[in-house]
Amino acid sequence: MDLLNTLVEKGLRRELPTREEALAVLATSDDDLLDVVAAAGKVRRHWFGRRVKLNYLVNLKSGLCPEDCSYCSQRLGSKAEILKYTWLKPDEASQAAAAGVAGGAKRVCLVASGRGPTDRDVDRVAQTIAAVKEQNEGVEVCACLGLLSDGQAERLRGAGADAYNHNLNTSEATYADITKTHTYADRVDTVQKAHAAGLSACSGLIAGMGERDEDLVDVVFSLRELDPDSVPVNFLIPFEGTPLAKEWNLTPQRCLRILAMARFVCPDIEVRIAGGREVHLRSMQPLALNIANSIFLGDYLTSEGQAGKDDLAMIADAGFEVEGTDQVTLPEHRVDAAAAADAAGCGSHGGGGCGPCGSAEPAAEAVDGAEAGTGADSNEARTDLVAVRRRGAGTDLAPNA
Repeated sequence: MDLLNTLVEKGLRRELPTREEALAVLATSDDDLLDVVAAAGKVRRHWFGRRVKLNYLVNLKSGLCPEDCSYCSQRLGSKAEILKYTWLKPDEASQAAAAGVAGGAKRVCLVASGRGPTDRDVDRVAQTIAAVKEQNEGVEVCACLGLLSDGQAERLRGAGADAYNHNLNTSEATYADITKTHTYADRVDTVQKAHAAGLSACSGLIAGMGERDEDLVDVVFSLRELDPDSVPVNFLIPFEGTPLAKEWNLTPQRCLRILAMARFVCPDIEVRIAGGREVHLRSMQPLALNIANSIFLGDYLTSEGQAGKDDLAMIADAGFEVEGTDQVTLPEHRVDAAAAADAAGCGSHGGGGCGPCGSAEPAAEAVDGAEAGTGADSNEARTDLVAVRRRGAGTDLAPNA
């Protein structure tokens, strides 16, 4: 297929595809799916080999969020029966992180629900970062605390954070359809603050909220312009008790096409399969490893994931290897560029997810699936695959790692 040959050539040159080419990937047929995966796989292997980076989530504070993000089980007014607890103590968070590191995780993502941290919260997270790094030599720590105020990114970096996650989630044009209590521009500002502070920026999207193909392309192109080091691709988990509980718009095939489009647009950036892979990719998860070079190990913030041992078996059976702490995730040219920018005092890049939503007016209804052009991919509801997390952080039960 000429389209795929062109996209591979562009990916190997780090050249941005056209919007029309990105849209064409999402419009390919199921008959062409393996060709799409194989083409994206060539780009993935060129920049990342057969390594898979493992990340592990620790939910520092669950629920009780004042934001109204329609997709989130922690939103104000959510009736989802999730775990709700206030801040974990640093030693509790460190113990939870150690389980993930023991399972092979290279990065620990410390996440807290809420609009954004207070300065006292930043102090609290700083103590947690210190505890995690003291107990787990060589581990990367990514903080995900919502919208940042001036100076907070610098304080997190000074405390030892390596990265900051804040997802754009959807296109600017449709952002107000999912959230009313903050704006798309607020999210962009926080990603730019992380960059400017010298933190490795992590920012991604959520697919399956009723968006059009054009919206998916818009948000991925916007992410490419922001130039994060990592792009988590989340697939909506339709929690009962949230406004998007009835949005079952994804099939495994569509998920693979979305991942492939993200890889072609972001060829040398870490593409991470994040929340919802078990729910929507299901038995086709191993195919996705040919496109993405990073996944979360075990459970997510409020939902259960695949057993950690099954994640490791899947990686090995698919012919991939877990990336070690002594291996550098990003290609050399991106590492060198970040170091040069940092030395110049202008942050981790020259330009310039995972976590919480960012009062309480209900969010607007999601775009209708038929209008969004997703009807052909309509998926049967698999509520049996959506399990609320009842173990790990915030409980007395051992975590899944």
